[in-house]
Amino acid sequence: MFTVQVFEKRTGKPAYYKKVGIVFKGFFRGCTKDIYTNREGEAHFDYDNGNGTIYVQGEKVYEGEISGRKIIYID
Repeated sequence: MFTVQVFEKRTGKPAYYKKVGIVFKGFFRGCTKDIYTNREGEAHFDYDNGNGTIYVQGEKVYEGEISGRKIIYID
């Protein structure tokens, strides 16, 4: 299980109701269902940690190890 927390770069405030999705590396991992951020900018995923790519609103924002809490800043 891991959490992606999204903040607005300009204001530093949590980004509310942003669509977050993960595409994992590896043939058998696939991708997650899209989850929308809550008022704290958090999207909670009930998937195993791993290596992959995070997308927010369909835009690639991070690639690498995903575990625990990953904080992302968007424009």
